Parts: sequence; C-alpha cells; structure tokens
Amino acid sequence: MALQNIGASNSDDAFYRYKMPKMITKIEGRGNGIKTNIVNMVDVAKALARPASYTTKYFGCELGAQSKFDEKTGVSLVNGSHDTAKLAGLLENFIKKYVQCYGCGNPETEILVTKTQMVQLKCAACGFVSDVDMRDKLTSFILKNPPEQKKNSKDKKAMRRAEKERLKEGEMADKVQKKLTKETVKKTGKDKTLLKKKGNTSDEDRVSPAASQAGDKENSFGEEDDDDVQWQTDTSAEAARQRIQEQLSSVTADMVMLSTEEPAKKNINGNTKKNLADVAKEYLKKGVGPKKMLTSLSGSPQENASAIYEAVLDGVEKGCAKHALKKKNYLAAVVEGEGDSQLLLLKAVEDFCGKSNPTAVKEVALVLKALYDEDILEEEYIVKWYEEGSSGGNKSSLIWKNAKPFVEWLQSAESETEEE
Repeated sequence: MALQNIGASNSDDAFYRYKMPKMITKIEGRGNGIKTNIVNMVDVAKALARPASYTTKYFGCELGAQSKFDEKTGVSLVNGSHDTAKLAGLLENFIKKYVQCYGCGNPETEILVTKTQMVQLKCAACGFVSDVDMRDKLTSFILKNPPEQKKNSKDKKAMRRAEKERLKEGEMADKVQKKLTKETVKKTGKDKTLLKKKGNTSDEDRVSPAASQAGDKENSFGEEDDDDVQWQTDTSAEAARQRIQEQLSSVTADMVMLSTEEPAKKNINGNTKKNLADVAKEYLKKGVGPKKMLTSLSGSPQENASAIYEAVLDGVEKGCAKHALKKKNYLAAVVEGEGDSQLLLLKAVEDFCGKSNPTAVKEVALVLKALYDEDILEEEYIVKWYEEGSSGGNKSSLIWKNAKPFVEWLQSAESETEEE
C-alpha cells in the first residue's frame, strides 16, 4: 500500500513519521444512481485517528451531495462522480481543520466536545487546545455523533489512588517497625546494665568483647537503617538564610548574608544579569554577529545564555516560537561545543519564563518544539532538563506543567521508533 505524509506542508519531508495511505476511489453505477466509492476510507481515517464517518460526511457537506458510511461493512459512498484528485484536495482541507494542531501543526490531536457544545482539538505534542470554527457544517454532525472517549481514564485514576494508599500504609508500617526496634534496643541495653550491676559473671552470661561489639553494631544498624529513605537538603536561598540565622548571632548573620549575596548578584566585571541582558539587546540592535556577541558578554556561560535569550525575545507579547526562530542563529551559538551546553539554553528558557512572563510560560512547549525541529535542542537534554526541574525545588512552576505534554510526546515517539 502506497503511503504519503499527512499534510501537504510535510509532503517533501522524507523523515516525517506521520503517514497515511493514498486514497483509492471507484465509480459505481450509472445515470442518476452513479456513486463514488472511497475503497480504503477506513484505513485513511484510522491513520488520521478520526472516525471514517467524519471524513465521509465532510465530503458530502463540501460537495453538496448525499453521503453514507456503513459501520458494519466499512463502505463509504458519496453520490455523484468525483475524481480522486478532487477528493484528495477535500481531505487535505479536512486535515487542516480537524486533524492538525493549530499551534504546532502536529497531527497527533484528539477531538473534544466541551460542555458548551464547542468542538476543540487537543494536541498531545505541545498541549495546545485549538478551537474549531463552529460555522463549518461538519461540526453539527460531530456534536450529534461525538467521538468515543478513552475508557481507561477512570481505571488509571483508581490505580493512582490505590498506589497512594499503598505507599501511605507502607510508610506507617515502616514507622511502627522503627519504633519497635528502638524500644527493643533500649530494653536490651537496660538488661545488660542490670546484669553488670548484679555482678553476674557466669560462663553463660559472659560475652566476648568482639561479640558484644558486633551485637552493638547490629543494634545500631537496626536502629538507623534508612536505606529506603532519600535524604534531601533544601539548598534554596531562604533555607540557607534560616540556617545561618539559627547558628550565628544576628549581627554576624547579617555580615555573612551580605558576603554570600553580593557575588551572586555580580559577574566578573561587576555587571548584573539585568545589565548583561541590556548589553545583549544593544548588540542585537547594532547587528553584532552571534559568536561575537557571545564572546563579548562578560558573564558566566549561564548568564550569557540567559541574556541572549532575553534579548532575542525582548518585547514579544505573543508568538515566542516564531520570534525565536527568526533569530535562531544567536540561540544556536549558545549550544555550540559540548552537548551539555544545550542545558544552558534550556535553563535560559526557564529563567525567562520565571520573570513574570505569562505568555512565555504558556508557549514554552511551542518554543521547545520549534528549537527541537531546528536541531538546536536534542531530545536527550530536553528530557534531562525537564526531569531535573520538575523534581527539584521549583517543581510547582507552571513551566513544567506546560512542557509536560511535549516531553511525553518525545518519549512516546522514541519508544515507537525503537519498536519499529
């Protein structure tokens, strides 16, 4: 079966992973009873992840002809004689309206019907929710025949609840076991002291020094065996400030805080991060080249990367991904060299989103996908950055929530490629 890329804009991409079979049609009957049979409509609709009844109905609406799809036999018929090229053009319009994401153009979307009877497309790659034009005739058919929802969503929620309850029970059991162990150790210690006071020196009660030391070690290990516990230290500035104030006097604490905060604010030449960003903006206005700008900035590698990214998206209120691609050479210069330099750019994206920039936070998945498509960022480092950030001290940030769909899409795409 001949396959082609989904979407006319991707027709020349030899490595595009989303494909569908070419449409095959057959003219049946004659006179007033002539009909066009789309022979492989079921296979085409399956590749688009849409019901075959939707595509058949769309052809009928656009051609102004009666159409019918038989669920039992899988036969798709449209009244009248229509050539394959014409139907293929209509199918391309269907893909643009009801399959491809309006944000990133990815065909991996799901049709949703809201409570207010609106049709939307939710993208599994970037998380963008597209609003379908409700003036289109097919939307009324979709509202009457909504797509089947995934049945396993409730089962997954129940499994998550059961898993949380199981973990809580396990933690309670561990606490009880540790408490019993400590009580046993204390009781054993008291019994030994009583025996020593009584002066009981019989052969049965005598214990060799090596054996007693071994027993003490076993008790201590039993008391403090925390292999299953993951110890973490809060390294945030606020936690450090509290620890210093607890250990030092108020006057000494103020002196220490001043000495620790000043180096963080300034770079090598005494310029703050804000000043670096301003310098980068000036370089950008003057048309300074990417490499020259990178070497001219006097901050640390991470400060320079954050300054360049902020300069590239300076004044952008909407469409961060498009603006980033317009000046992608400056972002590509940041990641030149070792692979870990990609983490500098990813951290710069995170810093920019954290500066009270709601648009940047909302479009972070689109930016990551754009840089990934341009081979500026690689999957390995995007996943590494996401896992470290979402499990760190700033895990409640909206950045990770908005980036999650794209990261999950990357991981699923990798697993599918390995299976193939």
